[in-house]
Amino acid sequence: MFRNDLLKDKAILITGGGTGIGNSIARKYGSLGAKIAILGRREDVLKEAVDDFRKNGITASYRSCDVRNPEQISQTLDFFQEEIGPIDVLVNNAAGNFVSPTEKLSPHAVDSILNIVLHGTIYMTLEMGKRWIKSRRGGVVLDIVTPYAWTGSAYVVPSAAAKAGVLAVVRSLAVEWAKYGIRHVAIAPGAFPTPATRKNLFPLEGMEQAMLERIPLGRTGKLDEIANLATYLVSEEASFINGEVVTIDGGEWLRGAGEFSGLSVLSDEQWDMIKEISKKKTTTK
Repeated sequence: MFRNDLLKDKAILITGGGTGIGNSIARKYGSLGAKIAILGRREDVLKEAVDDFRKNGITASYRSCDVRNPEQISQTLDFFQEEIGPIDVLVNNAAGNFVSPTEKLSPHAVDSILNIVLHGTIYMTLEMGKRWIKSRRGGVVLDIVTPYAWTGSAYVVPSAAAKAGVLAVVRSLAVEWAKYGIRHVAIAPGAFPTPATRKNLFPLEGMEQAMLERIPLGRTGKLDEIANLATYLVSEEASFINGEVVTIDGGEWLRGAGEFSGLSVLSDEQWDMIKEISKKKTTTK
């Protein structure tokens, strides 16, 4: 759906780009001409991903970096500038999450999510933004959030709080940094199963199927679909989109948001019964 040179010569940095959604986005960007930089904490995973990118003709580089460490971030951006040139697009994808009753969480467990998702995203954005502003280059920041960033969600409270904070950053800096030619956009993915999400969010048999039943389209997302959306949002074709978050979840959050959305579990026969009951009440009045 995109011309092959859509992102030609763009240098794009993806945090958490070794696996899952980040890897899929990086691969898509590279196939459209971008030079790719990925970072994460597991060097072996990063190396394997970059080796695969290069085999497919993609210019790519990697570096181990903990986004919770501002000093490492600065050093990593210096490294990538030497490797692939000044960064044009930053994709904040690095994250962590797990399900748990909130009252069972320790402060350390809370911090483990907040530090990666919220602090890590802000640290990356600040360091990249300062460089863009100083060099007068401009750029695009794409943040990966979640539909429960604005609704909240039980059993993933640290993640909900962190992602809500990230969305606030997107909308705030979209106004504050627009004068520097810097755009901020976000994607809120729903169910895009990966090995990591299955392990951390759907560890018991039946949990993933229960999630599937909440999605109006009746299926989970495909990684190519989120990569396509991510491509459009950072391209020049989307240059007037700023401060917006695009949900890609098959309609799941809308079903959950409506007060009576849960009635979708009723059968046709049950709806017919309700209809007859309603008729009787109307006739009685």
